[in-house]
Amino acid sequence: MSDIKLRIIDRDGQLHEVDAPTDMNMNLMEVVRSYELAPEGTIGICGGMAMCASCQCYVQSEHDLPEKSDDEEAMLAEAFNVEDNSRLGCQIHITPELDGLQVELAPEEL
Repeated sequence: MSDIKLRIIDRDGQLHEVDAPTDMNMNLMEVVRSYELAPEGTIGICGGMAMCASCQCYVQSEHDLPEKSDDEEAMLAEAFNVEDNSRLGCQIHITPELDGLQVELAPEEL
């Protein structure tokens, strides 16, 4: 199994360094859920289909990420608290190239 290290700042401002497998076809939203870094029912509400913005995060490291899909762009255009570095965690697939990625979870939309 090949794991990478991710640094995730939760909605309370606490930094978590977690291991994420690169061989399970997971995305960042699923990693956040598996480590319970956000309260149940507040992240990944649509199940990772880019149809809500509950998994929005701010990418703080200088990693090259894949371009945003049209669906991701459209969802972020309607979301709250969007910044230039906003991405949907469900659209960031865990790959070896993301080792050391640091993100901050966006505030929960009410």
